[in-house]
Amino acid sequence: MELNYKAIGKRIKIARIHNDITQEKLAEIVNLSPSHMSNIETGTTKVSLTTIVNIANALSVTVDDLLCDDIIKAKPQFENDIKILLDGCDDFEIRIVKELLTSIISTLRRDSLLRKYSQHIITNKEK
Repeated sequence: MELNYKAIGKRIKIARIHNDITQEKLAEIVNLSPSHMSNIETGTTKVSLTTIVNIANALSVTVDDLLCDDIIKAKPQFENDIKILLDGCDDFEIRIVKELLTSIISTLRRDSLLRKYSQHIITNKEK
């Protein structure tokens, strides 16, 4: 499995901005060059586990927060993402989002047999 370095970089950038830290300052804190930090945030370079841990510590987030796009069991991180999105909604938007989610969840559950079937096919292809 190849990690999604663009998604990791995007999450680093979002956490950095949320913490009101410049890219240069974060690079300094984790002992990287500003250009390397830029490449990490744009996903144009691979980043080591040690660097991810250092960045997570500097930004006061978990490694799971940065890697959740590549982790199957990342429900808390995605719930937090949804909460942040909902916090920015007005009364009208929240009503529309609720209706959309109700419809999406209903469709997902209705088509659970199709999902199980497709997972079975994928598992058999890997063998």
